Amino acid sequence: MARRALITGITGQDGSYLAEYLLEQGYEVWGLARGQANPRVSRMRKLLSDVRVVRGDLLDQGSLISAVERVQPDEVYNLGAISFVPMSWEQAELTAEVTGMGVLRMLEAIRVCSGVSRGASTGSGQIRFYQASSSEMFGQVSETPQNERTAFHPRSPYGVAKAYGHFLTQNYRESYGMFAVSGILFNHESPRRGAEFVTRKVSLGVARIKLGLATELRLGNLEARRDWGFAGDYVKAMHLMLQAGTPEDYVIGTGRMKSVRELAEAAFSAAGLDWERYVVTDQTLHRPAEVDLLCADPKKARVQLGWEPNVAFDELVALMVESDLKLLSAGGDLDQDSSWP
Repeated sequence: MARRALITGITGQDGSYLAEYLLEQGYEVWGLARGQANPRVSRMRKLLSDVRVVRGDLLDQGSLISAVERVQPDEVYNLGAISFVPMSWEQAELTAEVTGMGVLRMLEAIRVCSGVSRGASTGSGQIRFYQASSSEMFGQVSETPQNERTAFHPRSPYGVAKAYGHFLTQNYRESYGMFAVSGILFNHESPRRGAEFVTRKVSLGVARIKLGLATELRLGNLEARRDWGFAGDYVKAMHLMLQAGTPEDYVIGTGRMKSVRELAEAAFSAAGLDWERYVVTDQTLHRPAEVDLLCADPKKARVQLGWEPNVAFDELVALMVESDLKLLSAGGDLDQDSSWP
């Protein structure tokens, strides 16, 4: 029988790439979706017609138990979250409930449905759980690059909520013997990234300027540095973590940093434009507490999982710009139907 996976956050960037990859591996894929008439679900089905949908909400414990009981998954990938960092200051409580407490509710759903009690040993037949942790947990970093032993110092409500979910996953692994792992993923982007994220904001801005639809691109802290990779590469690492012999946490990234300034330069260069003619620095776009740099040390994933990123930074940026040029040239509507729901 085909292995069965349940993905929360199925309509997001990572959920879409993970679903595609698991379908290619022969999985039966289920996506958890909120609401009775979620437009993102209908758009997802246009691209991923083989994905099955089960109703559930990370805010509702009962619905998660029902979803796990119905699907009977071999693997659960918890990608659902309020993931746009600036929004986490504006909706801190909701971020805590979804991004933090949602992890607890899903772990409890798996524990209850599996009949797991305290002190149990990790068994071969139990549900395997993946938690989407984040490099934002490192925040004000104590060392560079960051690895699995680097201390956390989150600088946003989002980062704090992710740290809570990370430690919960570790706690359930140690307390109940659950096969529960966290992937500490550094920034991973694609043409399916939401328009509010800086990489997509840049690629869309460049496309608009190239097509004569805009004359400037407003950005915040140009000196902030991140470790950017391709989301399609990173979902493969998620899968590998759940195929390992023992449950462990892994840092996933490229090990190379680029600044927002370099991101803008690469994006405008991909469109044959000079970034300095169009980029305007806007102080209102700075975070209340900035994260200056994040850089992964992915050695453990490389050695133990055999994982390596394949898409280089410049290739990724060019891919995003090309996609948005095509989207806007065809009259695409970002509010209704961008390159991903």
